[in-house]
Amino acid sequence: MPLLLTDPDVDQLMTMNECVEVMEDSFRQLGKGMTWNRPRSRIRMPRGFHHLMAAAVLDSNVFGLKSYTSFRAGVRFLVILYDSNSGDLLAMVQGGRLTQLRTGGVSAVATKYMAREDASTVGIIGTGLQGRSQLAGVCAVRNVSAVKAFDTAEGAAQKFAEEMSKELGVEITPSESAEEVVKGADIVITMTTARTPILFGDWLEPGQHINAAGSNHWIRQEVDDNVIRKANSIVVDSIEDAQVEAGDLLYPIERGRVRWSQIRELGDVVMGHIKSRNSADDITLFESQGIAVSDVAAAAYVYNKAKEQGIGTELPMTP
Repeated sequence: MPLLLTDPDVDQLMTMNECVEVMEDSFRQLGKGMTWNRPRSRIRMPRGFHHLMAAAVLDSNVFGLKSYTSFRAGVRFLVILYDSNSGDLLAMVQGGRLTQLRTGGVSAVATKYMAREDASTVGIIGTGLQGRSQLAGVCAVRNVSAVKAFDTAEGAAQKFAEEMSKELGVEITPSESAEEVVKGADIVITMTTARTPILFGDWLEPGQHINAAGSNHWIRQEVDDNVIRKANSIVVDSIEDAQVEAGDLLYPIERGRVRWSQIRELGDVVMGHIKSRNSADDITLFESQGIAVSDVAAAAYVYNKAKEQGIGTELPMTP
């Protein structure tokens, strides 16, 4: 029978280190042409949105979709997983924790391949729930010694520093400004819902890697045109998705600051088809929209592990 897996189940079944491995494999499959991914579609409701994302991850023998709603009461996620050989329903996975982990895991994969190998300091702008997994992902692939954190919400950076320092065993210092966070950082993370830029190219220093993970709608723009201009390489999880909703790229492309032909996909980087960094002084930028391939791959991993460990609730229905 199909399984129902909750957020606590997911938390029990997949660590960040495991998630990074799963995400790396999913982008390797993407680079090999063994995936199918449909860009996010949004249905406007009177008081909110319904979002749909679908994908197949064929080397993992699964396909499925993520359905989620965003209303004033919050965001609610559900991933539905199927067997790609039989069409059987395998699982329904509550997707809040799954989304948090895979988003951090994807940025970790980008960091692994794009940041300098000796990168050890991090600056993060945006210390919400997703910011936590962004930092955890980076710490999984680099030996991080110090972190600076900034958030516009009063007290948020301080709380983040106290809690994440204990979780990750890394010194985290709250900062008074976004610019202060960027100064001297080897890796810069933006994870906000900002509609206007909060990271500016004038702040950037040679050799930095940037994970811009908050802008997944065309009306949002976390980085300014100068960041795009200064980046020696720009990588996205999916060009097709980015062409629909990457506000960080759509505006500068419209203004002629960059061309789509200059932007590459993470799958090509993981497969070694391209090098994203040619020198220690290069500035590299990863623009993450979040794609369904990542959700389906993560759901497949937790499903298989749940079957091994006898975790989850069997649904009283035929597969």
